[in-house]
Amino acid sequence: MNKDFDRDIGFEVKKDIADRYFDFRRLIEEDTRNYEDRVRASSALLEQKVGFDMIRLYILLKDQQLIREFLELTGLKQMIFYDPGLNESETIKKKAFKDRNVKGLTRKNRFINMVFDTYQDLGRHIEEYREILKELAEEREYIADEIKAFYDRNDLSAIMGFMRGLEDSSLCKTSSMEGGLNPKSYDHLEQKMKLTPPQPVEELLPIIPRLPPLSEIKSRLKKIIDRAWQLQPDLNLKELVRTQSLSGP
Repeated sequence: MNKDFDRDIGFEVKKDIADRYFDFRRLIEEDTRNYEDRVRASSALLEQKVGFDMIRLYILLKDQQLIREFLELTGLKQMIFYDPGLNESETIKKKAFKDRNVKGLTRKNRFINMVFDTYQDLGRHIEEYREILKELAEEREYIADEIKAFYDRNDLSAIMGFMRGLEDSSLCKTSSMEGGLNPKSYDHLEQKMKLTPPQPVEELLPIIPRLPPLSEIKSRLKKIIDRAWQLQPDLNLKELVRTQSLSGP
């Protein structure tokens, strides 16, 4: 009678432990899925906004040396989304300048204004992106803190040791044929049950520094723009945008 009672108590204890663990695990897995979904959405934002701004600037600056000088001036350092063939594709050019506002009376003025406007757009989009990365970092930290707090309250090794003790005790012991777990099975189960936070956002997405305000670098940037204009004085942005507007869907 006592043996059956103790076995039932042992089962209820293990069931309570398991229920608590798996309820928490479901919450963590849901939070992790939401985090990973937001990481993917942030990657799309990076491509659609920051990426297109960078592509426009690469096309306008054209020369790799000028692009490197631009990156050094702005602190960007990395040639993200760069492809040497950007200026060779009219299709890419049309897509890059779709719906752009062209300002200026002369081709050169329109060229200069387009670089300045694109730079300011890039700055805004980078700020949006950086803010999202900050939120994601906080979200990931929250998940990590929740996992740590759970294990502070529920030592997984101690739980597994307790469950192993229940299996091995003279009151509750069952043979392997009766469904008991051997020590190696417990070790494997403990490893599988361990919860880990998702990867940090900085390991999944590039970290892009904040751009300096246009007013701080305008005169130096203008020198780069003047040299870029000399490489393609026939570039007609007004015609390019007008052609895209007429031919696009």
